Amino acid sequence: MKRPRKRASSVAVIDIGSNSVRLVVYESMARSLTTIFNEKALCGLGREVQTTGLLAPDAVAKALTSLRRFRALCRVMKVGRVHAIATAACRDASNGPDFIARAERICGCPIEILSGPREAQLSALGVVSGVHNPDGIVGDLGGGSLELIDVHGNRVRRGVTLRLGSLALQDISHKSLKRAERIVRNDLADVAQLKAGRGRTFYAVGGTWRALARIHIVQSGYPLGVMHGYSLPAADALDFAQRLRRLASANMLANIEVVADARRPLLTYAALVLEYIIRVAKPKTIVFSTFGVREGLLYAMLPQAERSKDGLICAAQTLNELLSRSARHAEELIEWTDRLVRVVRLKETDEDRRLRHAACLLSDIGWRVHPDHRGEQTLNLITNGNFGSISHQGRAFVALSVFYRYAGLSEQNEPPTVIRELVPPAMIERARLLGAVFRVAHLISAARPGVLPLTHFRSRGRKLMLVFEHRMVDLVADRVGSRFKQLARLVGRSGSIVRS
Repeated sequence: MKRPRKRASSVAVIDIGSNSVRLVVYESMARSLTTIFNEKALCGLGREVQTTGLLAPDAVAKALTSLRRFRALCRVMKVGRVHAIATAACRDASNGPDFIARAERICGCPIEILSGPREAQLSALGVVSGVHNPDGIVGDLGGGSLELIDVHGNRVRRGVTLRLGSLALQDISHKSLKRAERIVRNDLADVAQLKAGRGRTFYAVGGTWRALARIHIVQSGYPLGVMHGYSLPAADALDFAQRLRRLASANMLANIEVVADARRPLLTYAALVLEYIIRVAKPKTIVFSTFGVREGLLYAMLPQAERSKDGLICAAQTLNELLSRSARHAEELIEWTDRLVRVVRLKETDEDRRLRHAACLLSDIGWRVHPDHRGEQTLNLITNGNFGSISHQGRAFVALSVFYRYAGLSEQNEPPTVIRELVPPAMIERARLLGAVFRVAHLISAARPGVLPLTHFRSRGRKLMLVFEHRMVDLVADRVGSRFKQLARLVGRSGSIVRS
């Protein structure tokens, strides 16, 4: 019987931004963060800072009320540790220190007012934690500022802060889009961080840019509603930003229901900034990241050994421990498929290998579902899973691999076309192969540990053999043989079972 998983101490981040004040509670400090609560209040603290130098009184009152609720929630949820940060509005406003002092008394913890470079660094570390091997420019658009910083793998350079946040830009321009465009064009023209972006990826961080992505997902009919990792060719993103500006000029943004009312007026400014970033930096791709300052803050606190782990594999291991019949069996399945890949000399990239390992860890998470629905349920769970370090194409591949494990390989049980369209035909065939491997492995072992290590693969010419050690020969049956032959055909071999 599986022991109950010990619940680690939860951790919360209170993020006092220029537009929103947010509480996010995570299950524990871990390489792959699991959110158990997330709430924001659109307070607009920074809406007048650039012209008056002050946080607006009504915004302050609303923010303090939200913080009281957040503190009460942390008590109710028995949060282990609370971290609090504040960004551009609080560091720029002359009454920012007074507000922070009042906020600290409510929150019961220190509030770090992030400098511009510190905010840029944490944004970049958030992307590092949520994107596998990032390479490009991170742009974090808040209400009060825009941070730009270069990232390559886990290496982060020094960033720059510009007063081009959506609320700040609206304030400075006095709500004139023509004036706002001049400001954006002039401020971005000679930013060194953007000059290094040519042909690379631009990682868009921040709530208003996520709202743009949400609109594009809905309008384009894209099959996944997952914001993190949603990507667009830069040319398409540029066209979309320009189209949004035209809609704003015609006063046609008010009916966009997928965006909160308080955020809609800021969409035009966010689109304007994105448009000029693309013009100056000339990136190849725009990728939207839901991982930003908060995740970067916690990632920076992890020991180096934890930071160096693969976020996707850590997330898959967590789900494996929570949902599979045997966590150890999944680890044995990884080794079993490693051996098969070597024997059949299947060509794999490093990315192919990590996706295969993730699929192994997730291959048994649907066992509690009714047999008729295991395929579709696991497909939905994986494609829409709340984890990072994987592209949308990677999500679809892993999900399809586990789908085929449950649903089988017949044409009558194919997954939805919209999911298959996310991956090229070669990856679909690889997912079918991996699904066939899982079908053999789980049939042999009943998902119990200690069985797969006693079976071995051999290859002789065009023949692939599965060898059972003597003490496991009673597990051999016609059904095992037929499934293994199906697997062998998928790698261009004939298959047979051998009793050692």
